[in-house]
Amino acid sequence: MSAPRERAGDARRPVVLAYYFPSWHDDPRNAAWFGEGFTEWSLLRDARPRFAGHRQPRVPALGEWNEADPEVGARQIELATENGIDGFLIDYYWYDDGGYLEGALRDGLLRAPNVGDMTFALMWANHELVDIFPAVSANAPPPRLATGAIDRAAFERFGRHIIAEYFTHPSYLRVDGRPWLSVYEIGSLIAGLGGVAETVDALDWLRAEAISSGLPGIHLDAVIWGFGVLPTAVVVDDPLSLVTRLAFDSATSYVWMHHVDVDAHDFPAGDADLLRREAFADYERAAAALTVPFHPNVTVGWDSSPRTAQQLPYERGSYPFLTTWDASPVQFEAGLVEAKSFADRHGGPHPIVSINAWNEWTEGSYLLPDTTHGMAYLDAVRRVFGR
Repeated sequence: MSAPRERAGDARRPVVLAYYFPSWHDDPRNAAWFGEGFTEWSLLRDARPRFAGHRQPRVPALGEWNEADPEVGARQIELATENGIDGFLIDYYWYDDGGYLEGALRDGLLRAPNVGDMTFALMWANHELVDIFPAVSANAPPPRLATGAIDRAAFERFGRHIIAEYFTHPSYLRVDGRPWLSVYEIGSLIAGLGGVAETVDALDWLRAEAISSGLPGIHLDAVIWGFGVLPTAVVVDDPLSLVTRLAFDSATSYVWMHHVDVDAHDFPAGDADLLRREAFADYERAAAALTVPFHPNVTVGWDSSPRTAQQLPYERGSYPFLTTWDASPVQFEAGLVEAKSFADRHGGPHPIVSINAWNEWTEGSYLLPDTTHGMAYLDAVRRVFGR
């Protein structure tokens, strides 16, 4: 990886990347859909306990940030890098008519004076966007806001945009010189482009476009998961074989619950240790089946109840009415230790560990300090991986 990301070549110390969810700033689409000034801070603020022992609301110890502010970006970069996080995998949204939630990266992080201290990369969150802000039913399909399955013309607009705006940035994550791009839903990618052969052709075009821009290509990373958690997720029967057919360079995970049968776990509160064991068992199966490196994820926790209408009963149903896992800092640290060992064995020449997430407050998965655990999760990252 390019400096200062060369540490990925040292198997003793994988590069540690936290998924960054950019829904904490004003966005024109959100203003049109939900009213001026809407961010998910309002959902977090309104959250209430829904069952006995439920830890809600979650209160940010550092307050509510406007992440499109470069001073906030600088503060986040400093907090991350001082505690063992090398950079952010940005949840990146691009639909048939363009981008969404770009302000956190474009205006906040990349304009921060210390942006050179971190690395970043895009995780294209190409799933359908539906109105779960909040969800008003545990079973009825929520209204669609934007489709994630985009056609070839929209894909080419997306490709040209990210190459020009992000891939050439000096802090962008590169593997053997090639900028990294994760794809969240292989199923949506194929559905939008019209089939596997058409997807192969589109990805070949993207690589060639990067080369024509002076880059040595693209490192394509496939997010692997087997269970549709989002209500409209496009899942595929055999994602592991598609990693090979589509010539992805690596594979990874977004969150532990993607690797388990959620309905087989206790509701409303699940066993975080059992979740970790089942997820890593699935990681081992993936690593054994793939011919490219598989990079493990460590999940802080899970609680999507802030995205449900708070006056409704919290019943098992479709997302976001799901089991919650409120892992302690000790349980989280056990996952970090296991991921470090896994990366040593399966990470190839450039091992990476991802963490879900830096700031996914409304899914109960965040490293940022809250008023219950303070800095405990970030302290665990620093203990296991160093600075």
